[in-house]
Formats: sequence, C-alpha cells, structure tokens
Amino acid sequence: MKIELLNTFLEVSRTLHFRIASENLFITQSAVSARIKLLEDELGVLLFNRSQKHLKLTPEGHRLIKHANELVFMWQKTKQDVGIAQNDNYQLVIASMMSIWDIILQDWLTKIHRNLDDISLLTNTYSPIELRKSLLSRVTDLAFFFEPPYVEDLITEKVATVPLHLVATEPNSHRDKAISDNYIMVDYGEAVNAQHRREFQDAPAAKHYMSQPRIALNYLLDAGGSAYLPRQMTFEYIEKSKLFIVEGAPIYSRDIFAAYLAKSHKLKIIEQTIQLFPYVNL
Repeated sequence: MKIELLNTFLEVSRTLHFRIASENLFITQSAVSARIKLLEDELGVLLFNRSQKHLKLTPEGHRLIKHANELVFMWQKTKQDVGIAQNDNYQLVIASMMSIWDIILQDWLTKIHRNLDDISLLTNTYSPIELRKSLLSRVTDLAFFFEPPYVEDLITEKVATVPLHLVATEPNSHRDKAISDNYIMVDYGEAVNAQHRREFQDAPAAKHYMSQPRIALNYLLDAGGSAYLPRQMTFEYIEKSKLFIVEGAPIYSRDIFAAYLAKSHKLKIIEQTIQLFPYVNL
C-alpha cells in the first residue's frame, strides 16, 4: 500500500470533498478519485458513501483514520531516521497532549535546536492513553503528561510546575464578578477541576468550556472575559496590559512530567534535552 493513498484518504476524510482535497494536494480531482478507489479495492471495503449529495465516511472509513495517521507518521519517522544517518544525527520522537505543547514545549524545542546540533526532531500529538502506548511500543522516545503513567518500564520526571492564574480583560476585576461574567472554564484535568469546584461552588455555570488553553487565550483577547490560564502563556499580555491578574483569586498549578523507556538506547540524548527545561515555581 502506497503512503500517497493514505495521505489522499486523510485529506478527503478531513474535507469530505474530492475537489477541495485535490486542490489541497495539488493533483487533479480524477487522481483523487482514482486513489480512493484503489485504496478501497486493496482493503475490500467502501470508505466513503457517495450515494448522497454530501460525501460521508462509512464505518470502515472512520476506523481507517486512526490506522492511516499511524502509518503515515511511522513512514515519516522512517524516512527521517534513514535520511539523517549519513549526517551522524540522532532522531528524537517527542509526543504530548496538545495543551502541554501550547503551555511549555514550544519554547523547549527552540532550546533543543539552539543547544543540541546533532538532534533531529519529530513531534506528534496523542491522547494520554495513546501517549503511553506509543512509548511502550517505541514509536515515541519521550512523552509529556499531566498525570504521570505508573508503568514499571518507564522513567518519569517532573520537568515543570505550571502556575494557573485567573486573568481578565478588564482591569481591577473582582474575583466573583470575573467568575460569573463571560467566564471560560478551561479543562486542566480532574485535580484542578475539583479544586475549582470547591472554591467557587456558589458561582454560576461558566458561559464557555474549552479544552485547550491556547483557544481560550485567543478567545479572551478577541472577545473579552476571564479564564484560568498558564502564567507562561499570559505573561507578555499582562506586561502589555491586554490581560490583568484577578487579585484575590486562588492560584492553581499543574505539574508536567516527562516519561521515557528505562532501557531506551537514546537515554543520553533524552537526558540532555530534559536538562534544558527551566524549572518553573509558583
């Protein structure tokens, strides 16, 4: 099976439109249709329901998405690993939940680039369950979690403590008013959510719920309101008086953990990259 067939399938499954997929892939619409038909023939199933006006994924098509993403990623991993060998570089595959990328990992990747010339990076995003599986199957070399996985074969290290401050777009906001007016509830996991419920048990339900702090931050800057956000993400906006810390509101925190195989052949490289983390205290 050619990777180009899977890439085409993923683009069509994302757009649900052959023409738009062909434009995004810079190939003809007939080439897209031919690739999908060839993939369906190889698998012996229909991946899209074409009988209605709008294209829809079949149950088999839905099941293929996860496998297609994994196969495409593994092919990228293989191409990069083989290609960098001649330069005496080492591939490091890093994975995390999306929210941790937003909070702390972007700056860390830049530090790796500036300080470790012989490392070639490959990154991916998974759910916590998929993260653990990718580590144990050696697809991922280094993964980051809010809740550390307690697995005998893994080494887990705390690399950061992330302060979560209540911020608002209006200056001098009272904490009770900030929680009730245009408040965005950001999901940082049950540990923080439970503390929040205890502290604000009499507050009205939040107007908005968002799983990613980056989405909440962008929404605040555009539409106004308040939310608990990581100090690392809000610092520059507080300095520019675009956001304001709500005085008197409790400060929460989330620990971030790095995990990797105890018997990884890349232990030295992994340890070097972890040492580049600035430890953030409340």
